[in-house]
Amino acid sequence: QVQLVESGGGLVQAGGSLRLSCKASGTVFSIRSMAWHRQTLGKKRELVATIGSGDPIIYLDSVKGRFTVSRDNAKNTMYLQMDSLTPEDTAVYYCNADIEYSRPWFRNYWGQGTQVTVSS
Repeated sequence: QVQLVESGGGLVQAGGSLRLSCKASGTVFSIRSMAWHRQTLGKKRELVATIGSGDPIIYLDSVKGRFTVSRDNAKNTMYLQMDSLTPEDTAVYYCNADIEYSRPWFRNYWGQGTQVTVSS
């Protein structure tokens, strides 16, 4: 059973920083692409950043220069360093990953989400 668990969300003032983590646990043979998405009430879920295996990192335009995505393959963990946060970054942040759960089969998984609230 594979699970993605996010952590690191919370309340921060505008201009502050947070670091989100997403750890894959269970039977994980390998992880292909990983991504962070976010969603606010009444809006569509949007892609914030994606990091593949050897693929270019892609960021949502509004977070470029402020957010940095990275991954530690040995720990099956992805991070999102968020700096210069604004109230517009307030959302539930979700982790998403393509995981090889049984050789050679991959499945797409979502985490449960972590709330990020930026006060003005």
